[in-house]
Amino acid sequence: MTIKLICLDADDTLWHNMRHFNAAEESLFTMLRPFAEADIARDRLARCEERNLKLYGYGAKGFTLSMIETALEVGGDRLPPQLIRDILHAGRQLLAHPVELLGDIQQTLESLAQRGRLALVTKGDLLHQESKLAASGLGDLFATIEIVSDKKAATFERLFERQGVRPEEAVMAGDSLRSDVLPALEAGAWAAFVPHDLQWSHEHAEEPVGHRRYKRLGSLADLPAWIDEIGLAA
Repeated sequence: MTIKLICLDADDTLWHNMRHFNAAEESLFTMLRPFAEADIARDRLARCEERNLKLYGYGAKGFTLSMIETALEVGGDRLPPQLIRDILHAGRQLLAHPVELLGDIQQTLESLAQRGRLALVTKGDLLHQESKLAASGLGDLFATIEIVSDKKAATFERLFERQGVRPEEAVMAGDSLRSDVLPALEAGAWAAFVPHDLQWSHEHAEEPVGHRRYKRLGSLADLPAWIDEIGLAA
């Protein structure tokens, strides 16, 4: 089977992302230390994020609103206005952090582009994701850019139809089982899990071990070889 469309996640697949969210979280917990222990604040923030996803979606802006809401929950009327300003500053820093590519990404994408059309499939805030892609210098390697509110099987089905490929002619690779691997498999495509050292608990899911169209890779640099294997096995 020849792979014609190679779909790739962005955050923590092409460039670092969670390290910046973790730094913002730690800043928040330090700010809230007079009002709550770090474990309590962390649990409140996680529940607030989960609750707010359907309202704000994914990305730094929604996360900043969840940090503010968490602070109001734990601090109540004792919360000083300056702390809200400090949280907003942490959110702005999150939006302005430099784009740091993961190792050998440029070379890997160039190798993948020789094997099929590249599609960036990422979720999050439109403006922020566009600015990160522009700063990465990788944009010209992609035939299509898809910035979506969430990744479901239907997301990939629509993409395959627009790109004129059958599901079995497409592969998706990313660091999230929940968002990258499982919906791509459900849509009938191949899927590669490329774990990152840091991952948001929301993205955890059961690994589909034994699925014939699934592969766990040590790094994205291993993807070209697996695509070649898929072609040889046809």
